[in-house]
Amino acid sequence: MNPILSDRPARVQPDSTWPAIIVQSATEVFQLMLNANIDAAQAPSGERPGQVCAMVGMAGSLTAVFRIRCSKESAHSIATKMLGGQNPGDESAVYDALGEVANMLAGNFKGKISGLSDGCALSVPTVITGENYDVYPHSGGHQIKVYFLYEGKPISITLELSG
Repeated sequence: MNPILSDRPARVQPDSTWPAIIVQSATEVFQLMLNANIDAAQAPSGERPGQVCAMVGMAGSLTAVFRIRCSKESAHSIATKMLGGQNPGDESAVYDALGEVANMLAGNFKGKISGLSDGCALSVPTVITGENYDVYPHSGGHQIKVYFLYEGKPISITLELSG
């Protein structure tokens, strides 16, 4: 047997419990890291989910991208809470904070799924800003998307799975 192939982790298949696990992970991260509550919400009708998107890649037993998208105001509030109430200063600190939240969300989720803890690596967070863009799943893939309200503003969290 090829030693490279024998080291590959077994593929983990998504199931119907994953949206609830994403909600649980997001709730825990916001409570523990930000001392803040988020409330599950319906998809906003016709409204863009926000101007700041932080994402973390997942590779190994699951190939996916974990994303959090929110308004600039929400990202600034998240950064302020992560800094213990101090103003984050420039935008790069805000983006770093949101990237770290994306990393914590992906890690928390990964820890709750059997077979992902040791078999799936996370990438360094990447942050994208802008208003007029959409993200489409890879051909053969699909998305699990959940919505929240944070301080009355919408936040979307998406797990984009490769086929």
